[in-house]
Amino acid sequence: MAQRRTIHEQHFGWDNSLAPAVRIAPGDSLEFEVTDASGGQLTQDSGVEDVGRLDFARVNPVAGPVHVDGAEPGDILKVTVLSFAPSGWGWTGNIPGFGLLAEDFKEPALHLWRYDARTLGASAFGTWARVPLKPFAGTIGVAPAESGCHSVVPPRRVGGNMDLRDIACGSELHLPVEVAGALFSVGDTHAAQGDGEVCGTALESPMGVALRFELLKQTPLSFPRLITPGPVTRHLDERGYRVSTGIGPDLMEAARAAVRSTIDWLTRERGMPAIEAYLLCSVCGDLRISEIVDVPNWTVSFYFPRIVLD
Repeated sequence: MAQRRTIHEQHFGWDNSLAPAVRIAPGDSLEFEVTDASGGQLTQDSGVEDVGRLDFARVNPVAGPVHVDGAEPGDILKVTVLSFAPSGWGWTGNIPGFGLLAEDFKEPALHLWRYDARTLGASAFGTWARVPLKPFAGTIGVAPAESGCHSVVPPRRVGGNMDLRDIACGSELHLPVEVAGALFSVGDTHAAQGDGEVCGTALESPMGVALRFELLKQTPLSFPRLITPGPVTRHLDERGYRVSTGIGPDLMEAARAAVRSTIDWLTRERGMPAIEAYLLCSVCGDLRISEIVDVPNWTVSFYFPRIVLD
């Protein structure tokens, strides 16, 4: 069996003029060595002061780009997630000015994680909680048709920083191709994240990723789509959830209300500092739009898994 090539090259923006790190044929597989979202600026020995010193020109690097032979605008690049090689450590931080509750939490914060890279058993969050893990790639996509260099931070119609936690082992991601060769890249690997990534970071963790690439020729697709191999919340479902809601005419304000309610509960009943509760919510709690049709008010729910605290 031929040995897979490992991609170490990385870049800091979506740009269809970048020279590819490698050219492959449809059906080929590659391994990527992915740096954490800080671009290596935060390490296992970092302190909270390092969060305030982050150089944002160096955050969210992606490995690639990969030129897929025969890929043309109008095609779909099918990416199958084969495996992850986790590093065993990661971080979650509060970056001032970033996150759903940035107005509530204005100071930097940092939590460093250790976990078993072999078993991926639940990882301790201080003395308060143990979080089940599920590795995935937070940023994954192809180059857009627009010329120039575009930030990796916001997601785009060709993928990118979607933070979709179900781009996990066994999942198939379909990406709309806009340029010849597709120019695929991947980064921002996480060991765990809740839907919404409410504080702006997850369990950010460097790791290896193995992917297989195929083409679906001339198949219209406006935005990325995902096919999962089975249930997606089994690692959190066992003990049920505590659910808070936010209701009103603004989805963002309703989301904030739902998360604030959960943070208030964690601080009041579990004795957790509010900033720690915020970080924990980002790593394991799920924001959901529960109702969006009963004008003028919508319902947003925040599902916090009880298994984390048991």
